[in-house]
Formats: sequence, structure tokens, C-alpha cells
Amino acid sequence: MHVRIGIRRQLKPREHLVFLAGSARAIPSGYFSRAEQSFIREQRKKKLEMIPFNRLTHWLIIQFIPETEEINQRLEQCRKAGDKLQAFLNEQKIARITLSDAEKHPAETEALAEGIALGAYRFLKYKSGHDGESHLREILIHSAAATSDIPRKLDPVLRGVCFARDLVNEPNSFLTAPAFARAITGMAKEAGIKAEVLNRKKLEALKMGGLLGVNQGSEQPPVFMVLEYAPDKTRNSHPVVLIGKGIVYDSGGMNLKTGDHMENMKNDMAGGAAVAGILLAVARAGLPVHVIGLIPATDNRPGPRAMVSGDILRMHNGMTIEVINTDAEGRLILADALSYAKRYKPALVIDLATLTGSAIRAIGKQAIAGMESRATTEFTRLKACGFSVWERIVELPLWDDYAESLKSDLADLKNVGGPEAGAITAGKFLQQFTDYPYIHLDIAGPAFADKRDSYRGQGGTGAGVRLLVKFLEQRPPHENTEAHQD
Repeated sequence: MHVRIGIRRQLKPREHLVFLAGSARAIPSGYFSRAEQSFIREQRKKKLEMIPFNRLTHWLIIQFIPETEEINQRLEQCRKAGDKLQAFLNEQKIARITLSDAEKHPAETEALAEGIALGAYRFLKYKSGHDGESHLREILIHSAAATSDIPRKLDPVLRGVCFARDLVNEPNSFLTAPAFARAITGMAKEAGIKAEVLNRKKLEALKMGGLLGVNQGSEQPPVFMVLEYAPDKTRNSHPVVLIGKGIVYDSGGMNLKTGDHMENMKNDMAGGAAVAGILLAVARAGLPVHVIGLIPATDNRPGPRAMVSGDILRMHNGMTIEVINTDAEGRLILADALSYAKRYKPALVIDLATLTGSAIRAIGKQAIAGMESRATTEFTRLKACGFSVWERIVELPLWDDYAESLKSDLADLKNVGGPEAGAITAGKFLQQFTDYPYIHLDIAGPAFADKRDSYRGQGGTGAGVRLLVKFLEQRPPHENTEAHQD
């Protein structure tokens, strides 16, 4: 369930109403008595950001815009204010709220609506009764500014984020790799996205040794999802390819995870969920971009036939990989997808993956670890989008020195390097399967929240969806000539 976004052309009497303003002077005087206006000014002096008034039949709420000068920080504070506001609205069991932009602040209004809507997300499929349910169903925006585009832009993004969150929050008892494929192809059919699922027989014909190798210990078959959104008129003659890691559950394989490290491993398909959410948002918004999504999916379990340390796999591109650690499985399935992507002569390839604990140890849950190869300009734009939506990217290097630890005496590569710089050597491993502009995003930190994190909620956060939709929306109509040279 996601909260719908709409437009209110004219305010109606006795409706629940939020005035968004930068100062007390901007509040419409007709709604408040002189005493109330004086009270508002006094509360504002105390830096109070939200002031509610109970009219018995409806609520009037003043929401002040944060005073932070830097625009990206201010928008993030508006999203967080929106999350606090939705908690209040939910306490009052309010199903519809109108946001009135009192001072023509469309960006802040959009951010507040986004925070309200994303904060109202709940995953209650397995809850008995209605405990924890959010009552909010619709946000209407009233503004003299040109905000009529907000629902058209924001509503599809909310759908994409919520779809990705739902997938991540599903337990593996339901979301096996085939179920993952069914959920995504069902979404694709409704959204007008072309979808194909490659089964084991096709994967064997394609010699996808990475995906097939990881799947050896599982009772469930592997799948490889191919999604394509190609509207009649596009800005790009060569597609942007998005690749998402789809490990629906990661036990570590024969290198079994210890302690509580397995507790939330249902989230190891968050990259694949994000790619599906991005395609959904792009299609719903009708963006004029040609986008292809590739999602290799399986679980990683120990079993009688499971791959073990010392095994050698032959990948889709013919390279051989010596398996040192079966818990470094995500890069194996991504490598097959990266080499498969070459057939599309892509303008750019971006992968999203909960790939390494090293990324979390390096930069925490506050950011995404990013690396690029042949895509310096695109990566600069992507980082700017990261600050805009507050899904920030910390750039790590892909220097050639890091490839030394991946050398194998028996095969072309090992699947892990040494004990240091694990996030970087994982990216360096993946780079070996690319010859096009490439960006690697390790979303292991922000993809899943163990406890509630403002509007990002608890559980799956949908990390990467808002970031990539913003990037695709703003990407100029040009091609990187390196992308499709023979």
C-alpha cells in the first residue's frame, strides 16, 4: 500500500489542512483568530516546527519550513518533518490531508509530502488484525506555485519505493527465486514493461556458471529476469542497463554465516528489488528513457551439491573463477549479468547490490559505496542526485593495484581478495566483466533498517529507487561514445 498524491485546486471548508510556511507572517489570517496568531508567533520564537489546532471537525496544522540554508539539507529536514507529521496524523486516524503551500515553496512541499507518504508505509501482510496500520490514504497539494507536476512525478516514485520495500520485507518462506520472478513479472505486466524470465535450461545454454554455481545447494531453481521499458520516443538510442543482485536468502553457503549474521539475510535481494521498483516508477511516470533491468536470482544455501571452497566456475563470458569463499556469492551472479549486458551495447550499466559488510564498516548505513569505470561524468551526476534525494554516495577507487589480490594460481580470478578493502576488491572483481561505462553501487548499508529510521521506516527501505529515478529523469539526451564501440 502506498499513499496517493493528488492536487487540490481549491480549499474546502472543514478539511484537514496543513499550512507549510517559512514564517508566521505567511499564515493565512482568515483561518486563525488574533489570539491564535499571537500564539503561533510565540511558538515560532521557541523554534517549534509544528503547531496543531483542533477544530473538533477537522485539524488545522502549521508546519514551518526548516531554516537550514543548504537546499539539500533543508529538503531532507522537510522529509523528516513529514515523517513526524504522519505519526501525528495517524494518531488522529486521518485518512486524507491537504498541504497548502502558503509561500510558494514547491520543492519543500514535495519533500514534506514525500516524507509523509514514505513514513506512512507499513508491511502488515503477516499481522493479525489491524495493529500498527496507517490510516493515511491520500495527500492533496494546494499551491499557487507550479506544483501540478508533483503528483505526476512523485506518485510513481512512491509506488516504486513501496514495491521494493514489500519485496525486501517478504520472508524467504514465501519469496523464493521463482516467487520473486512471479511478483516482478506481475508488476511488469500491469505497468506495461516487457518481461522475460530465463529458466535453468536457458541459463545452462548461456553458460552462466556464476548463477548456476551459487544455486547448486538450493532446492529451488535459479531465475534470470530481463525487464525492458522502451517507450516510442526516448532520449537515448542506447539503453541504460540496471542490474540488481537477487539473492533471496544468503546463508553463506558452505562458508556458513555465524552468530546473528544470518538474521536479516532475506534482504540480500534488495538490489534486485530496487531495480524492479525503478522500472515500475519510470514506466508509471512515462519517462522518455530506454531502460533495461537484469535481475539474477537464487538463494545461497549449503546442501549435498553446494559449491565449496576450491571449486572453479566458468562464467558466461568464458572466464574461470576460483571460489575461495562461498559467502562471496553476490559478485558471482552479478558477473554473469554484467557480461550478459554487453549484448545491448549499453550507454551505461549500473548495478545495485547488498554486496559487502566491508562497505558498512567503512561508511556505515548513512551512505552508498560507489565506484565507476569509464563513467566519470555520469558518476558525478549520480552523486549530485544522491545529495538531492539524500541517498548519498561515497566514492571508492578502482585502482589497478586492487586487482593484485584477485589473482589466482588455478583460474583467471579468485572471487575474493585479501582481508583489506573488501568493498573495493568486490567492485574490482565486477569491473573485470565490463567493457562499457560502468557504475557499481554497494547498498549494503542503507538497504535495510534494523530499527525505524524516520521516513525510511523499518526493514526494507527501498534504497536506490529514488536515486536512480532522479538520475534517469535528469540524464541529458546524449550518448557516451565508449558505450557502443566495437
